[in-house]
Amino acid sequence: MRLGRTVGLSMASQVFNAQRLLCRICPGLRGVCGLHTTSSCASKDHYKVLVVGGGSGGITMSARMKRKVGAGKVAVIEPSENHYYQPLWTLVGAGAKTVSTSRRSTASLIPSGVKWIKSQVQEFNPDKNCVRTDDGKEISYEYLIVALGLKLHYEKIKGLPEGFNYPKIGSNYSVETVDKTWKALQDFKEGNAIFTFPNTPVKCAGAPQKIMYLADSYFRKTGKRSKANIMYNTSLPVLFGIKKYADSLWNIVKTRDLNVNLRHNLIEVRPDKQEAVFEKLDNPGETVVFEYEMLHVTPPMGPHEVLKKSTLVDEAGWLDIDKDMLQHKKYPNVFGIGDCTNLPTAKTAAAVAAQSSVLDRTISRVMKNEKPDKRYDGYTSCPLVTSYNTVILAEFDYNGQPLETFPIDQSKERMSMFYMKADVMPHLYWHGLLKGFWGGPAPYRKIMHLGMK
Repeated sequence: MRLGRTVGLSMASQVFNAQRLLCRICPGLRGVCGLHTTSSCASKDHYKVLVVGGGSGGITMSARMKRKVGAGKVAVIEPSENHYYQPLWTLVGAGAKTVSTSRRSTASLIPSGVKWIKSQVQEFNPDKNCVRTDDGKEISYEYLIVALGLKLHYEKIKGLPEGFNYPKIGSNYSVETVDKTWKALQDFKEGNAIFTFPNTPVKCAGAPQKIMYLADSYFRKTGKRSKANIMYNTSLPVLFGIKKYADSLWNIVKTRDLNVNLRHNLIEVRPDKQEAVFEKLDNPGETVVFEYEMLHVTPPMGPHEVLKKSTLVDEAGWLDIDKDMLQHKKYPNVFGIGDCTNLPTAKTAAAVAAQSSVLDRTISRVMKNEKPDKRYDGYTSCPLVTSYNTVILAEFDYNGQPLETFPIDQSKERMSMFYMKADVMPHLYWHGLLKGFWGGPAPYRKIMHLGMK
């Protein structure tokens, strides 16, 4: 199967490169060029590289591409005024950090020489090598990088998002609701503290349970633990997908008297009654109602609608790219990075870092009419916060095998890993990743393991 995918991609790249060469030799034949079809986009705005999305993947790749092709040739489409380092919101929801420390203005992060188009994409037209924005403007490109992230769907849970107007309910997944988590923690008196995981792919799949461990620590510090029944209701059949780390987490669950209900999916919130309704996924149609004194909601998530209705996606609506080269399977001048893709690995900022290094190399090779030669191994990382001063640093690959950076057992709770999560990683994000200088820990892993990993 792997051979078939590689051959197919190579043939697409060969066709694309042949068309590019033909266009250069005879500009009059641009109608048959791989960069523009016979009904090419009638756009006055054209860029060598167009990046759609100004999140971690988009800003990172715009920085890398600007160094590659020069100033004035790269643009990024992003409507938001502010950019957030979202991994910090776990600590914001527990009162250990503030939202303001996770925020920078988008303008301050757009690399010098990169054009910021403050709009939303309304339509992708890869056959014409252009996109249309919400103000009706068409923008054409030679190469497209899709970095749209994903969309939160609180509305798919009955009673939300309006339920957030009530007390005792919060969510660390939105800037609008993360402070409500901290307020619910502070206001907790006695009863059930419930933490949920939805029946969809999510970004940072460890975050829904991180806040549970922090809540446990907070209740112990404030003398409320004996009055709290802490519950983790997850739609998954496991506590965590990688056994090495799951075993450690189960030990924590048992030691701290936490209750885990597998295959329980939140379908309704009744905030006026402080009730949460869960479907038992192993018994379709059967539901169970829990009263809560505190509820932390992880919303269902999915691809953005503009992507789902395009020709760029797989059957589930995710950007359909080769998992090794990060190049689109149908359109060889289209590439993807981050949460919007169908890469079979956890959706994290750490994954974006590793992907950015591979994608940089892939695009460089394609621009030179050469075959991509660097492969993404699925590396991702999840710093599992287990208290206000400990973290289990999970790192793994496509195969679900640990791919650890440090020559120690990372499945153990460590204070050093907490400070790396809380203080080192944010600095690395703002000053390394977003400037296109940090491509993940792979080179350091080899050094740490004496070249054996």
